[in-house]
Amino acid sequence: MKKSIKYIVIVAVIFILGACSEDFLNLTPEDRLTADNFYRTESEIRSGTASMYGFPWFNFNDKFFWLAGDCMSGNLYYTYDQEGQYYYMSFNAGNSYLSQGWIGLFRVISYANSIINDMPRIALENVSEEIVNQALGEARFIRATAYYILAEFWGEVPIVENSTALVTSNNMILPKNTRSSVYEFIKRDLEFAIENIKPDEAEEGRVTQWSAKGMLAKLYLTMAQDPSDPNSDQYFTMAKQYAEDVIVNSGLTLMPSYYDLFRLENDNNPESLFALQWIKAGYATGNSRNANWARSSVIADQQWGGGKGCTYDLQQIIETGDLRRKAIYMTLDDEYPELNQADGGYIYKFEVPDPVNPNNNIESPNNVLNHLKKYVIGKSADVNGQVGIDQDAANNNYILRLADVYLIYAEAALGSGAETSDETALEYFNAIRERAGLQPKTRITFEDILNERRVEFALESIFWFDIKRYYYRSPTGAIDYLNAQKRHYIYQRIDGTDDANTWDSWELDSTTNDVISVYAGDMFLPIPEAEVIINPLLLEDAVDYEFE
Repeated sequence: MKKSIKYIVIVAVIFILGACSEDFLNLTPEDRLTADNFYRTESEIRSGTASMYGFPWFNFNDKFFWLAGDCMSGNLYYTYDQEGQYYYMSFNAGNSYLSQGWIGLFRVISYANSIINDMPRIALENVSEEIVNQALGEARFIRATAYYILAEFWGEVPIVENSTALVTSNNMILPKNTRSSVYEFIKRDLEFAIENIKPDEAEEGRVTQWSAKGMLAKLYLTMAQDPSDPNSDQYFTMAKQYAEDVIVNSGLTLMPSYYDLFRLENDNNPESLFALQWIKAGYATGNSRNANWARSSVIADQQWGGGKGCTYDLQQIIETGDLRRKAIYMTLDDEYPELNQADGGYIYKFEVPDPVNPNNNIESPNNVLNHLKKYVIGKSADVNGQVGIDQDAANNNYILRLADVYLIYAEAALGSGAETSDETALEYFNAIRERAGLQPKTRITFEDILNERRVEFALESIFWFDIKRYYYRSPTGAIDYLNAQKRHYIYQRIDGTDDANTWDSWELDSTTNDVISVYAGDMFLPIPEAEVIINPLLLEDAVDYEFE
């Protein structure tokens, strides 16, 4: 069996747990005092780079990623408190989760920068330049990915290339840099990664040159969707070329079963290009979505997902017979043998009364009559102890997988046109549909691709990036798309019905009391209030970054 990065992550966690900056300007991990007696062997370098795949991402991934990626885009229904503000698009710069997302991404960048700037001067005394560059490539891939996410949520953000130098010079009040500068910075990091990371058959879970090529394809596709850019056509071509290189030459394959993509035992499968590597080792080391999204104590040891579900609008997008649906959300009479195994599995019901006190429910319906399934893997007993009591499940969550690259190719082949029947684009597009049990298409439009992406990556928190590309392509079209969503539609119980566990007992309440309006000003998030107080330059116009 191939060695997995997760065996090394435990060592890496020990190395990094001291790093907890209060704001993104405090850029250097507090454990840096250990750097001078680390990085002296290839094994230590590998442990250092392993540190970038989990813990530093926790603050970003725990709440903000799915609030901004799934709730804002109209896929996830949740209305509670500051979290619900993302569903209603009513948050402001004081929202605490906004701050967590911003700080979390800059924390990722700070760890990558620590390796980029501190590791070589120590390591090159003892190991080869090839090993050093491999590690630098991983770090620059991680940094590039964090900056891609920052650019698509916030647009203009400070570029931090050398955290140590900034702290040493006490020059930590940085201006925002233009989005075009950020894109160029990402491109340079990914190009370095492509040149220096080689496919590693010995250790699953690490990024490779194929991961970098896939991310670069996504970057070029994003840049291409701006019709005012004179290089738009060239960027579509580059996106298509990089995507095809990954698809044809990487040796990676789509998993035969979409459902199996999200089983713990299939972490680091042949479809995974970059996934956050979580372990059960205490709070902030594991994937918190099992706890955040699980419906009840029947299926999870910790659970805060009772009020969460897929929006009515997303439910309507999913075609009849789509095999992906059951992996995305649970609804009436769905069976899940891998959950609640001690009692013979789990069958979803809208309402499960307490047999001891029939006036109470063990499980109750929510407003959208479904609950989230993706990334919900069950109790500790269901997964051989790989779920802890501190929101630390050991299942990965994807940032980039091969299916994404297939659809990147299709979108790049479409380019700025209205539709395409390009043979290769259809081959890749229909491969995704065929796995889902759906009929292939003979022509595809941008809306076809958008809807396919919406279902394929539902609850993986990346649909907002797809909407942003739509916005660059057609600002009015993207805003109209969001405002046409029926995300505010909910169900209500029909008076006088006896059995809650039948669709006939429920009716759709499509009143407009909770209409959610989206405006152009909502397409880029505000910089967190606390960061602006610390750094007033963030209120000023962005400047181009001066590349060396």
